[in-house]
Amino acid sequence: MSEEEQLTGGNTSDSVVRVGNTVRKPCQKRSAAIQSYLQALREAGVDAPEPLGQDSDHRHVVEYIDGDLALNQLPLSIDALIRVGRMVRQIHDASETFPLPHRDDWNLPLPTEAPNLMCHNDLAPWNLIIGERWVFIDWDGSGPSTRLWDLAYAAQSFSSMFEGQPVEEAAANLKAFIDGYDADIEIRRALPDAINQRTQAMYELLEESHRTGFQPWASMYADGHGEHWRAASAYVRNNQDIWKQALNI
Repeated sequence: MSEEEQLTGGNTSDSVVRVGNTVRKPCQKRSAAIQSYLQALREAGVDAPEPLGQDSDHRHVVEYIDGDLALNQLPLSIDALIRVGRMVRQIHDASETFPLPHRDDWNLPLPTEAPNLMCHNDLAPWNLIIGERWVFIDWDGSGPSTRLWDLAYAAQSFSSMFEGQPVEEAAANLKAFIDGYDADIEIRRALPDAINQRTQAMYELLEESHRTGFQPWASMYADGHGEHWRAASAYVRNNQDIWKQALNI
């Protein structure tokens, strides 16, 4: 077997290694279901990492995707945001083919009411590889959610709706991303409030984890994620009218 190379950059996964053209990490209770989900997405036409089962050390194995993180290329161009919006729409549409697991078996950190779709739950620039292929990675947080809840997080993160980003630029990014997604009027009307709720929920998860010592979120809060998401929540909340104008609602 090829030599193991430790991979860094994640906040919630330990002992992630590259072995040749594969990524390997400790198996979790949900790993088999994640492998099935990835296979269903690929069969529906999504370019997702190929699931490769377990190795002899009982590690979860998927295809390694070569390229650069979208995080390192921010801000993305309008054309790139349109492309990513289309990718997210394709993932959501393909996920309709996957039977929804029972939500009580998943214990997700940011659950939503009435989940009806299997979702990635972290479609963000730190999980998109850009190279010869554009591929979302790190599907281990997948689980039952909704199209709107998953889209709200993706739209907010890819549109750079964070403190310090000029509001007009964030609004233009949001428009491009959602136009790429080809969102209908119902989603457009619901999205600004959903982004607000999703961003606030992220901050509350970090803040509560800091108070209770719940890892890895407690350490993330102390490392600066808490302040980042506190400011992002205020930024999103204070500019609701601008997001609505960008979405033509």
